[in-house]
Amino acid sequence: MNHVALEAVTDDRIGDGSERRRLTGPLGTTDLALSHYRLAPGDGFPGGLHAHTDQAEVFVVLAGVATFETPEAPGGEVTVSAGEAIRFGPGEFQTGWNRGDTDCVALALGAPRDTEDTRIPIACPDCGHGDLRLEVARDTPALVCPDCDAAHVPEPCPTCGDGELVARLGPDEEAIAVCETCGDEFATPPLG
Repeated sequence: MNHVALEAVTDDRIGDGSERRRLTGPLGTTDLALSHYRLAPGDGFPGGLHAHTDQAEVFVVLAGVATFETPEAPGGEVTVSAGEAIRFGPGEFQTGWNRGDTDCVALALGAPRDTEDTRIPIACPDCGHGDLRLEVARDTPALVCPDCDAAHVPEPCPTCGDGELVARLGPDEEAIAVCETCGDEFATPPLG
């Protein structure tokens, strides 16, 4: 048995006033990834639109409301309120936000614990394959095509030269890249 107080776990700042507490290590889980999130209004879960081909993810909303963007839902969105949970199976793309007026508190659970294949719904510029695999074990994180093995390094935002680009659902429920700093949107993200 392992027991831990949330306040005893170092938090990762993930936005203005938002935090993630990774509980997997402190609790010694071997088959389950577990994180506690507190999202301030306007902030989102980290990572942008993504899918794990080898892991299911469950989000349990404890307080507030989380809005998930996913091509799996009619209209591309589903709202999950306090006391509700949502599951995304392996290969289902999703990203979540707090679009409410108060903090959103949620638990995120992933099984199996370790994911080896995270995909971003951006087409390969070389062969056109529909998604790219995120590889962070390199010197510079890259998006690698699972078909042709071409590696692409995300470039800075062409508009502001700063900021990280993340995948989101566009107005027609297609994947687009959005700059987290200036908010500009790109149908084709800048990849080196």
